[in-house]
Parts: sequence; structure tokens; C-alpha cells
Amino acid sequence: LLAYLADSPADFEQIWYFTRTELLLRDDGLAAWKWDPAVTPHVTDVNNASDGDLLIAYALALAGSAWNRSDYIEAAAKMAQALLSHVVVSSGGRMLLLPGVSGFDSSDRKDGPIINPSYWVYEAIPIMALLAPSNAWQKLSDDGLSLLRSMQFGPRKLPGDWVSLDHMPEPAKGFDAEFGYNSLRIPLYLVRAGVSDKALLSRLRQGMTAEDGTPATINLASGKPKTLLSDPGYRIVNDVVACVTDGTKLPESSQQFEPSLYYPSTLHLLGLA
Repeated sequence: LLAYLADSPADFEQIWYFTRTELLLRDDGLAAWKWDPAVTPHVTDVNNASDGDLLIAYALALAGSAWNRSDYIEAAAKMAQALLSHVVVSSGGRMLLLPGVSGFDSSDRKDGPIINPSYWVYEAIPIMALLAPSNAWQKLSDDGLSLLRSMQFGPRKLPGDWVSLDHMPEPAKGFDAEFGYNSLRIPLYLVRAGVSDKALLSRLRQGMTAEDGTPATINLASGKPKTLLSDPGYRIVNDVVACVTDGTKLPESSQQFEPSLYYPSTLHLLGLA
């Protein structure tokens, strides 16, 4: 997706070649999520990660359309159909995105289905509906947003990284009950998709911010910050939300990009884009 946004077909093709040959090893059209250069074979867990699949299909569709590559669009459509067939599920009257094909449904866990709210890449969902037409996509988007509005755990009223929907939404057993590294990207995905729900965005921004304005991972039960995240790639999430909700200009520190670790660098570039 970043290679597409940078208008770099050569980088895009290289990343897509790696993805095709190293990750698309499953028989259902989705990508294996865990690849370790230090181990042979490199794939150490063949389960998929549905947000990764969404991003792959989305990037292929955008690049295929922009660069007139029908092979990319064809690959994107196959993956969108695979997502629809295997991880977009109806449960309790809601349309959900299972985080992976195995391990998260009610048939896999007593407290299932388990969701990860940060896996809803809202900007990608309308494109999936073009690639693999179904009313399920719009419902998936609507239900994801209504779940986000309802998940207000602990004193800071934040969603959790991993949530059980067996009864009322609650932090899932066996995972840290936290607004963690996963959830940090939720406000960014909302803003990139053009969601302008001021109350929701402001609640997330306030909830994930420590006393001095630095974003943090948060213990849901106590509301106490766990890890302060001062990297500009994390800070830009709050800066972009402030820009959208209050018209606050992006500070100079967020406008300058210096590569750091993979995850904050990715957030930073998506924020700038």
C-alpha cells in the first residue's frame, strides 16, 4: 500500500512477488501471517491475519486500477472473495471480521467469536464490495463502527485489542486486557476512511493519551498507561485526529519523516498520506 501511495511500481512489484511466493501458501487464497527469516521453513504459522489480507487486496486493487494492471485486479478480486467466504461471518445479528480463519470463532473458543477492532480497515471495505459484490461488506463496515461506539471499557472508555462477543462485548480471556499496539491504528483507519464521528474520534484520542500529550498503551481495567509512545509515528495518529476534529495544524515534528521501527514508520507514512 505504501509503495502504491509513493507511486513506485517497481517496489510494489517486488513486494507483491515476495507475497505471492512466500506468503500465499494456503489453499483458500489468503496469506500466511507469520514469516521468520531466521527459521526454515520461513512461515512459522500458516494461519492468516485478516487485516493483512484486506490490505493486500486493497493495495492490489488500487495499483491495478492506477497502473492498468489487470493481473493485480484479478488477484485482488480472488482475495476479496476468499475474505468473504472465510472470515466475514454473521454472528448474533452482526457482520464480523474474524481475525483469522482458525482460532477465533465460537466453534474454536468458548468465549468466541473473538474480534480485533483494529482489523477493520474501513477505507478498504468499499473496494472489497466492488471486487466481490455482496451486501455483507456494507454491513461489516456499519457493524464495526457501532461496535466501536459501544466498546467503552474501563475508566478511559476504550476498546480492547481482543474482544469477546459471546455475550456483551468484553476483553477476551487469554489476552492482555489493553488498548495496545493493535488499537493505536484505529483512529488513523477511521480518519483515512473519511469517518468524521467527532465524539468517537475525540474519545479515542483522549483515552489513548497520557498526561503530557504522549500516546500510550493503556491497561483497560485501571486506565493507567502501560508504555509511553513518543515516536513521531505514534504521535501523528493523535495529530491527524486533532486536525480532523478541531482543525489543529499538524505540528512540524509530525510533518518530518525519519524511518524508525517498522510499525510507527508505517503509521507515520499512512498519516502523512
